[in-house]
Amino acid sequence: MTKYIRMRAQRGPHASRYTHLSACVSEEDGGFTVQVRLYHEAKPEKGVWGEEVAESFEAASAMLDELAGAYSIPQARINIRVRMGNAREGTRH
Repeated sequence: MTKYIRMRAQRGPHASRYTHLSACVSEEDGGFTVQVRLYHEAKPEKGVWGEEVAESFEAASAMLDELAGAYSIPQARINIRVRMGNAREGTRH
């Protein structure tokens, strides 16, 4: 079972719209830790962040895709870093 990042979209007239997504996916202990930061370029200090664990690289990728889609963040404003424990041991990229 995959756990998804627990960030909820803000609703209403005062909802903050995020324009950028920055993420780091790290391989750790047989799983992947996904750290995410969402922010608006005009007010980066009001950004939010979250961290979650995924069972596979594909699940981690799906989390980021869902989050970017929820806030309509274009691909050009998404920055993803990947840190693999040992790229030669069973993980294809």
